[in-house]
Amino acid sequence: MAGLTAAAVAVVCFLAYQASANAPDSVAAPSSGPSGTAASTSPSPKPAPTRQRLAIPAGSDTGERVVYALADRRVWLVDETEKALRTFRVMPSAVSPAPGAYAVTSRSGTIKGSDGVPVEHVVRFADVDGVSVGFSAAQDDSMASPDPTLRTGGVRMKRADGDAMWAFATVGAKVVVVP
Repeated sequence: MAGLTAAAVAVVCFLAYQASANAPDSVAAPSSGPSGTAASTSPSPKPAPTRQRLAIPAGSDTGERVVYALADRRVWLVDETEKALRTFRVMPSAVSPAPGAYAVTSRSGTIKGSDGVPVEHVVRFADVDGVSVGFSAAQDDSMASPDPTLRTGGVRMKRADGDAMWAFATVGAKVVVVP
């Protein structure tokens, strides 16, 4: 009985900590005035707007598309209503396409990548000086940095993200690359 009580108390303490750690500053910070009164009668200044890190990048076109942000090393799968269905980190290849709009040109289920790593769910969308650029997932789920001495075009992602990409980006699908 004492063990169950201790476990229940531990769970409640953990949940209370989680709630306080995730509370907005306006609720989490103690007021400087006496209890039950406002600290100041003047309105507080509004915080400056910040770019939401996981928001679909501005200038990434419209409609159903894959958005690949080079600097953020991130991909968004966007539906026709401008809703991001999924976003995830990627490891860029040694060769990157210029910003612009592309279309998926071909796909391969399972192959050996140009770096020798077995990959799956390859979705190709660009060609840069003879190097085919596309998204893929290493079968061992690795996302190692590419060897800069090799001219490879595989943009790597985790296998679960590769599954989502494969289902979303069929041949002809729009891919928008942003800086």
